[in-house]
Formats: sequence, structure tokens, C-alpha cells
Amino acid sequence: MGGKKAAMDGSNFIARNEDNFVANWPKKFFVQAAIKNRQETYVSPYNKFSLQLPESGYRYTTSPDADQTEGWYEEDGINEKNVGMSATESVFANEKVLAYDPLVMQGLAEDSMTTVILPYVDSARAGVKRLGELVAKYGSAEGNGVQFFDQDEIWYVELATGHHWVAIRIPDDSYAVAANQIGIEDIDFDDPDNYMWSDGIQEFVTEHSLNPDFDRWDFRHIFGTNTKQDHHYNTPRVWYGQKLLNPSVEQNPESSELPFLRRPDQKISVEDIQTVLASHFNETPFDPIGSGNEADKKRYRAISLSRTANSHILQLRNDSKKTLAIEWKALGIPSFSPYVPFFTNANDIDKSYSYVPEKLDLNSAYWMYETLAMIVESHYQEFSEPNLAYQKELSE
Repeated sequence: MGGKKAAMDGSNFIARNEDNFVANWPKKFFVQAAIKNRQETYVSPYNKFSLQLPESGYRYTTSPDADQTEGWYEEDGINEKNVGMSATESVFANEKVLAYDPLVMQGLAEDSMTTVILPYVDSARAGVKRLGELVAKYGSAEGNGVQFFDQDEIWYVELATGHHWVAIRIPDDSYAVAANQIGIEDIDFDDPDNYMWSDGIQEFVTEHSLNPDFDRWDFRHIFGTNTKQDHHYNTPRVWYGQKLLNPSVEQNPESSELPFLRRPDQKISVEDIQTVLASHFNETPFDPIGSGNEADKKRYRAISLSRTANSHILQLRNDSKKTLAIEWKALGIPSFSPYVPFFTNANDIDKSYSYVPEKLDLNSAYWMYETLAMIVESHYQEFSEPNLAYQKELSE
């Protein structure tokens, strides 16, 4: 996430890699039409979460699973009001807070989140509020980080337990990197313009003596985790993202105190965000396809990996082209796939992005890019440079 004063062209950005548990997880990308005068109850195939949908909904871009038997997982998009959403970044609360407020088995989960929020909100702040209202009513089935943005604001929400969450407005001059771990730090409960939170969260923390700090209310310290797995799976990705955008700062990749917000050393471009999302500890001993020793190459989990199915950068411009929102899409592994720009105020997208058969077919954008990644990665020394040239040529 990056604010407009931190960006080279004054754009607001949100971005994320959608990873799965297996190497091939086919994704579609298309425009969902606006809805009017509908009477429909939504039921999740994943956990049977259900609610009555509003009668009308805005048009929006969407990236659902090709096989929706276990859920839609629409993941990301921008609606016709130029409000964008990316959901979700899985996060995990500690056992202590979950003991007092467990997750709700049939509550709101990642598979449903974009579907029941993005078509019905006309600002980023409204997106946070609708999410909070749904969690208050139905509970949350998972720990999740959720991004919302519009031309004016960027918001990041962390759902930690069954009913408790906080949200922070990303400052215009700053960026944030999140990696499957609760990251939001101090909350100012006297500043509702820049922070939002679940009803009763302060009382919940006080009642159950959950705050380990003497003189601060740090959401990460209270609700988050600090484990060996975090230090090898999560914090190194934040470290590397910040290393790329703040090369002047020296940090430890296993630190539990990496700041959530930073001001970049230089203004951030679309290409910089692509570099972060496509990275795998490049030019460090920890690059799994680099020249380091085997122990270092396996030490940390990279940002881009073989299980990445959908990488996206959502861009809202604030110049004369501000009505022309852009979604940059890299299907498959972003280390090898190009980021293709799409205007989101459109009624359709090239059919190759919605055509996703069960078996490999190069007429399908998803399968074409997965094939490209398979060829390049399996012959990395021979094809890495030509692949970089191909990506560069397309981006120009």
C-alpha cells in the first residue's frame, strides 16, 4: 500500500500477491456487471456463511477462482465508483486473545469478502465500515488483512479474532508492507479520522488483561504473534520489501519490531511495486534460485513463489486521468509473468482472461503465464535474462 504523496505520479496504490497451497490454482479475471432490483441470499460454498444481498450493486472487476466449488474467492477489484479492495492477507492472532474471542466457524471469510462488500460501497471508509458491520453481526471465520482505497484515502484493516479488529489510514506520504502477520502498531482512539476499531475492543483488552505494554496500546503486541515461524516465514518478506524501498535503512530480517509504516527514500513508481511483488530475495544469499548455499536459499519464504496465482496492483490516479483507474494483473508467478494494465471503468476484458479450462490451454491467459513460469524457472540460467527483457519490453 502506498499513498499519493509517496508516489511518483500522485497515485494511490494497493497491491498484493494471492498465494495458494498448491502450485496451480487457476484464476479468472473479468468485469462483474452492475446489479439492480435483485432479491438474493448469498451462501458461501466454503463455510455456509450467508446473508441477504442488497438489491443493487455497482459494476466491478473481479478475479475469482476458476473452480468455485470451495468458494468464489474474488480477491480484488475496483468498482464503478473508483473504490478498490484487495482481500485478503491471511493473518494470525495469538492463543490468548483467541481464547477470549474465538473465530466463528460460519462467519465472514476470505472466500466471501470481496463479493459481499466491493459492489456495495462508494468510498474506502465505507468499505471499512461495511466490513466492520458484517463482522459485528456474523463474526469472522479467519484472521485477515484487508485493503481498501479510493482517490483520497487508503485503509488497511486487520481482523484478528471472532469480533475484534482495527483499521489504519495509510498516511499520504507513507507505504506499508504486510506479510501474513499482524502488523498494525499503536492505535490512537482519539483520532477516528485515521483509525477505526471494533466496538468494545478497549474494554475487551482491559477486562482480560491482554496488554503487555506499560504505556502504549500496540495492536501487534496485544493481538499478534512472535514465533520462530514468523521470523522465517513472515518478517523476512517485510524486511525485503522495506529494503527495496528504503535501501538506506539497515534492519534484521528476523526482527519482530519492523515498523508497519515507512516513508520511502525516493518516490515509488508502479515498477517499484512490481519489483517488490515479483521479488524472491534477489541479490541476497537468501534467493531460492540464486547462488547462495542451500541452507540460506531455504532459510526464508520469498514474496513471489511457485504457489502465487494472482498478483495485482490497483492504481487510482489523481491527475487529469483520475477517472481512468488501472488494475495491473500478473497471473501465475509474478517473478516471470508480465504485469498487464487494464482500465477498470470498462464493461469487459479480453476473453483469454476469463477462459480457464481444467487442463493446460495456451488460449487461456492463466495457463499461458503458468507455462511461461514453468519453462523459465526450470531453465533459469538460460532463460532468466530473456524473460526479464520480455517483461521490460511489455512494460514499456
